[in-house]
Amino acid sequence: MLFIKLKTEPNIIAMNSPAISFQWFQILIFLLVLSISVSSSAAQYFNDIPRLSLILEEYSHDHQVLSATSVSEDLKTFYYTQTLDHFNYNPQSYSTFQQRYVMNFKYWGGANSSAPIFVFLGAEASLDSDLAAVGFLDDNAPRFNALIVFIEHRYYGKSIPFGSREEAFQNASTLGYFNSAQAIADYAEIIMHIKKELMATYSPVIVIGGSYGGMLASWLRLKYPHVALGALASSAPILYFDGITLNPEGGYYSVVSKDFRDTSETCYQTIQKSWAEIDKVASQPNGLSILGNKFKTCNPLSSSSELRSALRLMYAYAAQYNRAPRYQVSAICKGIDGLNSSLGSQDKDVLSKVFAGVVAFYQNSSCYINQITNASETAIGWSWQRCSEMAMPIGIGNGTMFEPIPFNLSIYKEQCESFYGVPPRPNWVTSYYGGHDIKLILQRFGSNIIFSNGLRDPYSSGGVLKTISPSIIAVTTVDGSHCLDILPEKGTDPDWLIRQRKTEVKIIKAWISKYYVDLKAYKQ
Repeated sequence: MLFIKLKTEPNIIAMNSPAISFQWFQILIFLLVLSISVSSSAAQYFNDIPRLSLILEEYSHDHQVLSATSVSEDLKTFYYTQTLDHFNYNPQSYSTFQQRYVMNFKYWGGANSSAPIFVFLGAEASLDSDLAAVGFLDDNAPRFNALIVFIEHRYYGKSIPFGSREEAFQNASTLGYFNSAQAIADYAEIIMHIKKELMATYSPVIVIGGSYGGMLASWLRLKYPHVALGALASSAPILYFDGITLNPEGGYYSVVSKDFRDTSETCYQTIQKSWAEIDKVASQPNGLSILGNKFKTCNPLSSSSELRSALRLMYAYAAQYNRAPRYQVSAICKGIDGLNSSLGSQDKDVLSKVFAGVVAFYQNSSCYINQITNASETAIGWSWQRCSEMAMPIGIGNGTMFEPIPFNLSIYKEQCESFYGVPPRPNWVTSYYGGHDIKLILQRFGSNIIFSNGLRDPYSSGGVLKTISPSIIAVTTVDGSHCLDILPEKGTDPDWLIRQRKTEVKIIKAWISKYYVDLKAYKQ
């Protein structure tokens, strides 16, 4: 057993690595091309589909989340010899890889008392970032006498099949084992292994996840009820697939627009006007140079759509991760409205105001927009996941502060197939996990799931916002953002967030109490 190092391993892959394969190089070039696309056509569907993540380490405000939280020295790192393919019996299916998981025994009441086990399901990032950013387990394990477990998702961090990330991402054949069904089967195996090793047969397991990991937590409870007694699924947009959300193009970006409009009407209107202004300037001689100078781009603009895409995602992530201490939407609007900016006067032109918002979001920097950086393993992994099963139809409809850009599934499929050689399966998630008519189905079938959402989170538009049954409960907050409830508790937390967490803890406590009553009756 080893104590986990406090040092976080690098979360980027250097493009000049001597061991890099040609296909790996293609993936990096693919992501780079998407980030500087010259039109709002096929690549648009990648540029403007915001990532599902607990936090965004690339942005300065999420570094604050990580730096403010220390990783416990009580964590111990283990590796499980994991099966490559849980669902086939081909020779390669029996191949294995080492999957990382981390445990904290500090608060556990032990197997003899059937004390609970809290398991955090890692998602599309190295486990190192989860250990620093997630607080719900550490904050609540003492009151439950719970064992804490974090499990890393396959193909991320140190849990890489085929010996190396370069080999694992070689082509669609090696990437074909990279999906949510395999991931939750991994989690089930490791949880059962831990219980066996600790002789904790009757210790109830609560799985916890945020964002994509929240989806995994709810799906694991539905698929493996014998493994997990219950699930806390934070900001899990399980209904953003296959036409379940009635108007997906009125979903994500509509919530972003509402967040900005609720913050400042003048800010909202300025952003709304800016798109035409960008096109107007771009149409002038040397227009792209003018825009590049005005927005202090890190590299020359290849098109006006490159700038528009960067701004759209900035507004999207500001809304998705809008939280203390900076409250990014308010920061942008203060910049735009000139309340706290060197560009403060109201007679400034629209694009100068928008640039003031950019500065307010990114804070002091030598340049903004289109900075070329090494692609993170999260960006690379998630590009495969959304080109296979995570095909969320996120477009931009009418009535927002953005230009309408309808989602086009045909173009999306063509883009993915042209790169990976396989098209996405947009119907698979609902075929395998369900989702259509969710209340009708799950009120009799499912149990013990909390779906928590903050309604200022744009992904809440694809979340479960209404309670389905007495034990499948929606917990929503009007002012909450993405995964806020499972981040570490702070003395400055608002009352509504404190109440939300207390509600979740009360529900979990009731599940476990009922389980112990059932267990006692079972043993008699």
